[in-house]
Amino acid sequence: MAVALVRGVHGLRGRLRVEVLTDHPEARFAAGAALWPEGSDHPLTVAAATPVADGPGWWLDVAGIDDRAAAEALRGAYLEALVPASDLPDGEVWWHEVIGVDVVATDGRELGRVVDVYRAGGAEVLVVDGPGGIIDIPNVAAIVLTFAPREGRIVVDLAALDLDAEPRAKRPRGRRTRRAAEARAASGSGPAGEAPG
Repeated sequence: MAVALVRGVHGLRGRLRVEVLTDHPEARFAAGAALWPEGSDHPLTVAAATPVADGPGWWLDVAGIDDRAAAEALRGAYLEALVPASDLPDGEVWWHEVIGVDVVATDGRELGRVVDVYRAGGAEVLVVDGPGGIIDIPNVAAIVLTFAPREGRIVVDLAALDLDAEPRAKRPRGRRTRRAAEARAASGSGPAGEAPG
């Protein structure tokens, strides 16, 4: 599981500033915990970790990385941890289990596949890429009627999403400039200073 993304390096001793991608940073970044840079078979051992006091993220000190140059090599890398299946409550799934799952409407229409998941407010949002393009679907009970990624299916109520609604015509907002009013008057589209009716 990806539990952190290395966003920066602080100081000459190579302290890492990471974006937290786990709900349990205290456990994942505990001293002695092993983290693997994405695609690597060589684990890093957390020497110390603390939340950043003046902003988002955590500071990680990693055993064996004691200079800035070594730390810079990790900038932009995802750090992964081995996460026991027992860490997940019954009825819940990991985000990576949702990626690639087919999404269909209640009428059977294929909407596409989940290509990403992100959190917005208190809900996760499924990013679905399909024939109609990319759509974001909030994973809430009023919209997602069946959420069974381990069975390979997610069923969505299109009426609740209102994807087929006609876009409303937008009226121009704000003040009209004299130049625009003169141009409209010259073209015969309406008197100067007045919007065409």
